[in-house]
Amino acid sequence: MATSLEQDYPPNLSPEQAEYLISNLKDWSILHGLAIRPPNTFVTKDQDPSGSLAVTAPVTLFPSLFPRACFEQAKNTQKAYNELYAYIASNEKWLGEIVEEIVDVDEFIAKLWNVHLAVKREGYVQDISLGLFRSDYMIHKDLSDAAAKPEIRQVEFNTIASSFGGLASKVSLLHRHLLSISAYAAEDTGVINSKSLPQNPTITALSAGLATAHQAYGESKSGSEKPLCILFIVQSPENNAFDQHALSDQLWTTHSIPNFRLPFSAVLDHTTVEESNINRPLIYHPPHLPQPYEATTCYLRAGYSPTEYSIESAWTARLQLERSAAIKCPSILTHLAGSKKIQQVLATPSSPHLLQLISRSPSFPDPQEVAARIRSTFASIYPLDSSDAGKKAIAIATSLTHSAGYVLKPQREGGGNNIYGTKIPKFLNSLGDDANKWKSHILMELIQPPSLRNSIIRNGEVRSGEVIGELGIFGVCVWRHRTQGYDAEILANWEAGHLLRTKGRESEEGGVAAGFGAVDSPCLVEF
Repeated sequence: MATSLEQDYPPNLSPEQAEYLISNLKDWSILHGLAIRPPNTFVTKDQDPSGSLAVTAPVTLFPSLFPRACFEQAKNTQKAYNELYAYIASNEKWLGEIVEEIVDVDEFIAKLWNVHLAVKREGYVQDISLGLFRSDYMIHKDLSDAAAKPEIRQVEFNTIASSFGGLASKVSLLHRHLLSISAYAAEDTGVINSKSLPQNPTITALSAGLATAHQAYGESKSGSEKPLCILFIVQSPENNAFDQHALSDQLWTTHSIPNFRLPFSAVLDHTTVEESNINRPLIYHPPHLPQPYEATTCYLRAGYSPTEYSIESAWTARLQLERSAAIKCPSILTHLAGSKKIQQVLATPSSPHLLQLISRSPSFPDPQEVAARIRSTFASIYPLDSSDAGKKAIAIATSLTHSAGYVLKPQREGGGNNIYGTKIPKFLNSLGDDANKWKSHILMELIQPPSLRNSIIRNGEVRSGEVIGELGIFGVCVWRHRTQGYDAEILANWEAGHLLRTKGRESEEGGVAAGFGAVDSPCLVEF
């Protein structure tokens, strides 16, 4: 049952109030780069052949209510999550055993693993990794118990292309701006105030992570002492470029670090590895400059989806990056650590793996307490295999009645691939008796978020109604892989701000860039 606050928020606006709020929202967003390239469904290529147009990013008119205790719990757990995934990515033996379980059923995972094996045979020349992580949560509330307190449940842990850090900081500033110019009704200001709108340093914190990796790279490894730079490996075209430019601009203006955008499809055209140099530096040849640069860090905002590897040269490009001296964000092993299978292995009830991994870190004097803190954020996740947990999951997933409380997820990144509730049995039936196809999915307990209301503006159109939100907490971790003793030496580790994505309750997917959700900010309240 919804509380009075949930029922009454946000209040209805008069036409004059709505006009004032929306016009200021649109103007402020464009002025401050809270923008995206318009989707083809809104502006066709014929209408914008040069790709020069931009529109306000999909955002909420109001900050969405979010339990303060859950927000603080998610933030306070992020550093432990950062270190956990650094240890997973550095423990090749353990990670390899998990990956080997799915290489026969997931070609994409298998090919990523093969890239790692190819570099391992040749010999890695870079032992430092950078993680710009994001742990995503939803609020779970037992709808059958009116007295139940809201709890956070992890949706997924992102280790590659964790997006919207740039826009998240700006939408937090947007909602603060709207508050400051009295765009919110008087009755709202008791809820929306400076104390309920948390500061959000994602741009400065994430760019500082890239700068830390750049510094950790050290001096030029090229014999000709080329200038150093960071490469943003991006998709082309990229509707979400302004989100990335926010970090890029911070690197230029605050850290004085040259950085360049390089489409993943053009990696082989504009980079080379100095094969005669034992350090294998990655040399970037800017098409607009005569001077080549040495890349210290490759920040991948592309290369996470199987659709990006439709030609073999894409795999050659990924191999070239991986075998070079540049610090990768992420490395292949860190990319693999973010697969749904790893999340399932950690979160399956009674799994011993979480505590075993946490216990390997010298940072945690009480591994039991840290493991319990992380485990408290898990939703139950099961494999679809012949194990006892897998047999239980298959019985649930094939039942029209019991599957209603679950979501079926494939290993791959990106939205639009999940199967929900009673659609699961029909989907599994379409896979036939091929056990390998079943094993390439995990079954996850469906999170039951409380009912909220908000308004979303997308492509100039405002829609109001019931919404649900997904909170992402960003984290930065720089670590060195160790061959002896502990698996990883943590060089830097911090929580790096937050992202709230909100979607209509009827939408099963929440990807903003994919056209489902909107960027939001939390309004912290006591539930």
